[in-house]
Amino acid sequence: MSNENVVQIKERSQTSSLISELLEERKQVWSTYCAVSGIEEQKGQKSIEELLQDFCQLSVDYISLGHFGVYQRILDGNERRKSVMAAAERIYPNISKATEAVLDFNDKYQTLTPAMILNSLAADLSSVGEHLANRIELEDELIGEMLA
Repeated sequence: MSNENVVQIKERSQTSSLISELLEERKQVWSTYCAVSGIEEQKGQKSIEELLQDFCQLSVDYISLGHFGVYQRILDGNERRKSVMAAAERIYPNISKATEAVLDFNDKYQTLTPAMILNSLAADLSSVGEHLANRIELEDELIGEMLA
């Protein structure tokens, strides 16, 4: 086996490992989102403030892993497969919009007040949930290309 083939196998293994980690973090983010938004009954007795803090931390970790782990390889020009590059060029701008929405939500809810819970949390959770769902759909498309 040539050195180039060994490098490709190693790179794909690393990519596959990063994707697995991303998918696990995504599952945690979505589960916490469902708990904080009331879609799913929460396990334990965490307050809305604690759930929201957990959601913000998990979502930023997830966004960071996607950007600095999985997508950075593509952005740095290290991806050779044309199908992955074409998918990334088409998809990444919308993933970036979802990233901005999650980061804006995180910034807004760093300090939570009772008025925020009453006046804006439900609408903001709905909006960030839509962005996350859109990101997940786009991510799945890109991941499918990366694993093909």
